[in-house]
Amino acid sequence: MSKTPSGTVIIGAGHAGGTVAALLRQYGYQAPITLIGDEPLAPYQRPPLSKAWLKGETDADSLALRPGSFYAEAAITLVLGAKAIAIDRGTRVVNLSDGRTLTYDSLIIATGARARTLQLPGADLRGVLTLRSAADAESLKAMLGPGKRLAVIGGGYIGLEAAASALALGGGAVVIEREARILARVSCAEISAFFNDYHRARGVTFEVGAVVEELVGAGGHVTGVRLAGGRVIPCDAVLIGIGAPPNEEIAKDAGLDCDGGIVVDEHARTADPAVFAIGDVTKRPLPLYGCSFRLESVANALEQARQAACAITERPAPAPEVTWNWSDQYDLKYQFAGIPFNVDYHLVRGDIAAAKFAVFHLKGDVIQAVEAVNAPAEFMAGRRLIGEKRPISRERLADSAISMKEVAA
Repeated sequence: MSKTPSGTVIIGAGHAGGTVAALLRQYGYQAPITLIGDEPLAPYQRPPLSKAWLKGETDADSLALRPGSFYAEAAITLVLGAKAIAIDRGTRVVNLSDGRTLTYDSLIIATGARARTLQLPGADLRGVLTLRSAADAESLKAMLGPGKRLAVIGGGYIGLEAAASALALGGGAVVIEREARILARVSCAEISAFFNDYHRARGVTFEVGAVVEELVGAGGHVTGVRLAGGRVIPCDAVLIGIGAPPNEEIAKDAGLDCDGGIVVDEHARTADPAVFAIGDVTKRPLPLYGCSFRLESVANALEQARQAACAITERPAPAPEVTWNWSDQYDLKYQFAGIPFNVDYHLVRGDIAAAKFAVFHLKGDVIQAVEAVNAPAEFMAGRRLIGEKRPISRERLADSAISMKEVAA
């Protein structure tokens, strides 16, 4: 078995892994860098998969994080189509599925998350899909088109984006959610009601408070979703969108602390000083809120990539950031900043009927989070105010005649 020279080994060639590799070089790191990905593709952007990619508005080159020539020019070794299967922290060795072993001085685990699957009769039928990778998106894209109906199980943002894409391609969509409203786990009631109404007006149907009992099919292909009570919702494809657990198993097996994600500090370092973890796979400190939490977002991946790269190159740690995320549906730009921990008040600013508004979540007079629809000024000012933890006037914030610049001042 051959071994590579020591340096930094990165397990996971997604947004987090690809970014930290580039940042290490940008920060002057001279030792070898090896980036391991279990997909055959160099690092690419995942957010467009449920939107522009499904609708055929972008191509593989546009998805790529960096041009194909970047990695060779930066002396970053790509090991694609291979899976890291074990870490020996005592000898600082990573074992790959193809028999190779890689030694490291620093190890970064960026294994991300995987789509949760349904353990139900019919879950193995053709046409029952999840959406996490480019290959998943291609499979789903082939199932959409004029006259094709997509059933989305799970009323989260990925599922809503896919439903909007299905309609844009001339098909139909039904969203099935077990909670009493869509987006129940991620957004407030006003945002849920707005997106419910907006999708309904464009032809999406919803089944809320619905329990799925079985996926039914014919000839080995899914044809419908059976709900508790026996009613069958016909469809041509099913997308399972019920969350994404972290791919933390390799860390657990190596004896690293995991608690619904690999536990790291504010430098993205685990309890082993030679091992870092970044991105969707981590449970990380949130200094603004005084707690630890698992975040799933590009912004989090980029922030932790900076933390790890700074620690490895002995640069000053970057300042903590306010977490944020976004979703594009139809002509809507939804942006979310902060986390509504321990809030006791929320207010709506703007015009919901005009699809231009924001919901602010406050603890006392301090903004903890903001959800904005087609309201970039509210999002940007809200994000800044969250980071400053500075009390504001609720009355002025609620008055959309007063600019956000004035509110923030």
